[in-house]
Amino acid sequence: MNPSVLAWLGVAALPLFASAQDDGTPSVTITASKDAVVRKVDKTVVDVSTMARAQNGTAQDVLQSTPELSVAADGTISVRGNANVTVLVDGKPSAMLAGDERAVALQTMSGANIASVEVITNPSAAYHANGGAIVNLVLKRQRQPGAHAQWRASTADQGLWNAGASGDVTTGKLSLNGSVAYRHDGTQKFRQSTVDWNNPQDGATGQTKQTKQTSSVFVRRIVHSAGLGITYAPSASDSLSLSAHHNQRRSRPWFDVLNENTTPTGQTIFHRLSAGPNQQADHDASVAYTRQGTGSVLKAVLARSTTRSLVDKSYSDVYLEPLGASRDSRGATRAVRRLDQATLDWTRASALGQWGMGIDVQDEVNDLANYQAVVDRAAGTEMPDPATTNGYAVATTLTAAYLTDKIRRGRWEVLLGGRLERMALRITPALGVPQTGRWQAFNPSLHGIYALSERIDLTLGYRRSLQRPDPRDLNPFSTYIDAHNLSRGNPGLRPQRLTSWDLGANLQAGRVSASMSAFYRISRDTVIDARSFSANNVLVTSRQNGGRARSTGVSGSLDWTPSPAWRLGLDGGAYAVLLESPDLYDHVRQHDVAGYLKLRAGYHVGQDDLSLDAQWQSAGITPLGGYGATSSVNATWKRELTGTLSLTVNANDMFDGSRRRYRTDASTLRQRGADHFVARRWYVGLVKKFG
Repeated sequence: MNPSVLAWLGVAALPLFASAQDDGTPSVTITASKDAVVRKVDKTVVDVSTMARAQNGTAQDVLQSTPELSVAADGTISVRGNANVTVLVDGKPSAMLAGDERAVALQTMSGANIASVEVITNPSAAYHANGGAIVNLVLKRQRQPGAHAQWRASTADQGLWNAGASGDVTTGKLSLNGSVAYRHDGTQKFRQSTVDWNNPQDGATGQTKQTKQTSSVFVRRIVHSAGLGITYAPSASDSLSLSAHHNQRRSRPWFDVLNENTTPTGQTIFHRLSAGPNQQADHDASVAYTRQGTGSVLKAVLARSTTRSLVDKSYSDVYLEPLGASRDSRGATRAVRRLDQATLDWTRASALGQWGMGIDVQDEVNDLANYQAVVDRAAGTEMPDPATTNGYAVATTLTAAYLTDKIRRGRWEVLLGGRLERMALRITPALGVPQTGRWQAFNPSLHGIYALSERIDLTLGYRRSLQRPDPRDLNPFSTYIDAHNLSRGNPGLRPQRLTSWDLGANLQAGRVSASMSAFYRISRDTVIDARSFSANNVLVTSRQNGGRARSTGVSGSLDWTPSPAWRLGLDGGAYAVLLESPDLYDHVRQHDVAGYLKLRAGYHVGQDDLSLDAQWQSAGITPLGGYGATSSVNATWKRELTGTLSLTVNANDMFDGSRRRYRTDASTLRQRGADHFVARRWYVGLVKKFG
């Protein structure tokens, strides 16, 4: 279909339901003309519906400008230095927002569809947090009677552009919502790595070896998406909602990796060339029923989401030193992820507050197939590599029942919770014997607010939880990464066990509001990298339990509205991190202090709105290594041309601070490198409203 026609049809179905735990929750509200922040007993809600940067930007841009979140250029999200973050859409998990595909999904999802972001740093028992924080993207909803529509389009440097539209019709008991969007997106990436390695298998020779890799690629993607939602309310207390979404992405990146291998006996230099194609398709559908009685709410949801991806790993090696014939290989990784979820949530008012209980069943299947073969051009044949040609499926079923009790007495509000979880895991190789595992745990939670005065609240949070292994980490086979690296999973991985505490205070004094908290987090059976070498001296990275991680620190935010035209904000944190990781010969203990800082400023006058946000993330440590600091400065100008037409100009990462260095120091290797996901970009866009 013609993109100009697609652009006029509509974007983003409405969310079907809100969390039952929100009902009746007192909150501290920071009033500002646009980015209002509401702090509840177990979450922080940031209104981004009028964020100027979101009009042309992506979901990643919105999250980068959201307080309490740190988002790197490569899409990595962290909360208080913890990168274990679960991303939900309207309170539901999605197959496309899990695993390695999440970063690209957020980089290609329109930010204009998002109404608010909920940041849950220490989730209560009502949520399946998978051991970490939760970021919930709440999509825009429009249920006013009549018909409404919005069209938007923008263009950027590097020949990138996007267009989309949304529309809704509400009449009587029925509401319809539709959307379409089309994007020519892209990311430029530079990578450099130098590895000095010592293979214990060659210890008798005393030889040292070095490998260098340098690459540059611009990944251009074509992305199209559509959504449809229907809500029917037969009575004032009942509503039935259905929604469905489709996303598809494809690219053909020309990838040139220069490889230099140096040993005491000589040097080998060659280019490894590849060109894709890569593609991914996402689909989701859900149905929800809500019944509101006198002092009670019942919600039932059934949802299914799937993601299918193909990453072509075919390549040609062109040798420069010594000169030789080119070598070809054909390969691909195909992955299918299916996530089914059924939830039943019930809340009821009590004499002291509110009871809540629910059942949550999630069934996830990851089916992956890897293929790699040597191609003989002359004979027109190919020979599969048995070491990297394989297939397997990982089926995970999570069953949980939870109970919460919200108690209000005097100046106190306390949310008690308990969650009983049972996890069943089955790994089925294409060739081999299936392996199974089962775990169960009772995880309590405690959240509280004490009103010290009309202006000051004290807060407390506690949670214990499990983090299940990533399905890709359970792969019993080897997977091709590049000329010098393979990855191999470990089907024997166990869930990590995490405990977190936080203690804080919120202040509201006229035009100034602030919050401060101290936190402590510890994990056991932590999954870390384990490295070894294959028979042909290729580095193999696997995963294993046995590590331990601990972090403690402080975080805070300050929002000030000195006048109706100005709004200023500041938030940041500093934390001490301790990591204990098993290496080939010994346990390695590392400790360091890291942090982040975010500044926000906005000015509104007449038809013009100017905003600036800047982020800085410090250097930090990883198991057996570390990474360098990054920064980003973004500016947006929005002008209302008419009552229904606006112009927006975005300048992202103006000083190109997204380059990040990294290092690894292990008994088998010493690596130094840098990744540069270029985020510097200019956008110019228009938004037109109808109805």
